[in-house]
Amino acid sequence: MPTDCISYQNSGYFSALMNDYLDQKSNLKSLYNRFPNIENFEGQILEKKNSYDDKNRAVLVSVLQQQYSKISTSALTDQNIEALSNSNTFTVTTGHQLNLFTGPLYFLYKIISTINLTKELKAKYPENNFVPIYWMATEDHDFEEINYFNFKGRKFRWNKESTGPVGRLSTEGLADFFEVYARELGSGTNANKIKKLFQESYLNHSTLAEATRVLANELFGEFGLVILDADDQALKRTFIPYIKEELVNQTSHKKVLKTIENLKNYFVQVNPRVINLFYLEDNLRERIIFENQKYKVNNTKIEFSEIEILSILESHPEKFSPNVIMRPLYQEVILPNLCYIGGGGEIAYWLELKSFFDAVKVTFPILLIRNSVLLTTEKQAKKADKLELTWNDLFLNQNVLKNKSIKKLSEFPIDFTVQKEQLQKQFEALYEITNQTDKSFLGAVKAQETKQIKGLENLEKRLLKAQKRKYSEELERIIDLQNELFPNQSLQERLANFSEFYLEKGDDLILLLLKKLKPLESNFDIISLP
Repeated sequence: MPTDCISYQNSGYFSALMNDYLDQKSNLKSLYNRFPNIENFEGQILEKKNSYDDKNRAVLVSVLQQQYSKISTSALTDQNIEALSNSNTFTVTTGHQLNLFTGPLYFLYKIISTINLTKELKAKYPENNFVPIYWMATEDHDFEEINYFNFKGRKFRWNKESTGPVGRLSTEGLADFFEVYARELGSGTNANKIKKLFQESYLNHSTLAEATRVLANELFGEFGLVILDADDQALKRTFIPYIKEELVNQTSHKKVLKTIENLKNYFVQVNPRVINLFYLEDNLRERIIFENQKYKVNNTKIEFSEIEILSILESHPEKFSPNVIMRPLYQEVILPNLCYIGGGGEIAYWLELKSFFDAVKVTFPILLIRNSVLLTTEKQAKKADKLELTWNDLFLNQNVLKNKSIKKLSEFPIDFTVQKEQLQKQFEALYEITNQTDKSFLGAVKAQETKQIKGLENLEKRLLKAQKRKYSEELERIIDLQNELFPNQSLQERLANFSEFYLEKGDDLILLLLKKLKPLESNFDIISLP
């Protein structure tokens, strides 16, 4: 194959907003702080250093030490947690839901992008320390989004009732799930590693948050990853002034709505609520609504006056949970963070938030689109070569790929552009005649031209269809290969689970990804697994 990557913009899988962001279009520059290149981190470091409240460091380190107290950690992770006490230590953060057994492949790519960026920053700015953070979305409550993963085209779903934040959800019942999955894995060294990883994470820990921490730590702890569960009273206490601002003044709603007006030519990822907070208990996470001078908890009979809710905030800040609009602010308040790494959809909603951050005087992070990867085998790469397909071809919409392939296979042109141009030249002479006779003749000429052009287009379509039948076997091989690489005509990284590839490659899978992925290069990487 001629190349092992294509640009995000040319992949066909990124929105117009993300393409324009990557192209640094001038109409978007007010929506972010600094574009993600290595030189821009110098200014970001200085700005964050001057604006971050270093008193939050002691709280952060204490919480992390407590959260890690029951699991084994690498020397590098311990070193990174300790380093967070120092004013010259900064974080690079990615966040992800608590998907069962990591969910889709891009879970790995997010974290590896984060780890690799901290390495690049350390090489460029050696006087500072940089810590990779995985922010667990423990306060989310949409269990249906995370209770399954796909393995070799089969969906493995954990059927369980769930209310409240998913991080507090009991792992009870996963033993039966594991029996079914273990049978599918079969035997062998890597299969046994996967089984052990699942057992140690989910069967030996009582909540989904604990299980996910163990899982991520087993996969990435040796590379210094620090995993944070922000569903914590001490961390929420540092966020009290911003929660109060949201309850009393609803600043986020006002600012984000105004920003959305400037995004009217794009798909808007999220819309703000009047109050962008939930009320949180073990089995409850419901929106806080302001009605008739009362703060009401949606779908319950719970309500408060302003004095009452602010009193609860002071005594129990852990009862307040930020939604998608407020969570980024919470992250940037409690972390000495420089950069957030996320998928295109995540970066799209972060771009709605810059004016809100400015209003509450919190430094807006650099926004970086995570690495995207297509994993292939040598056999698939050789098959593509034999079929004379480029990676750009394989990323095409399937119908577009079919048509392009048939036109390439055909022994004669299927494109009737030349004939259409010749026809139009013939009608030019007729149009000259219309200038010399009755104007009613013009309509007849135009109608005839339209009819004949349409006739040629229909013939073109019929010829294309005939050639598809003639080359059906070749076309089938092309589409079979694309379907292998893009299951359900979607990105592999959004559907497949890491265990499908770990089963073949073991630990080498993660080591290869760590070696290959360059987070500051906006390329969709195609990585062949040896």
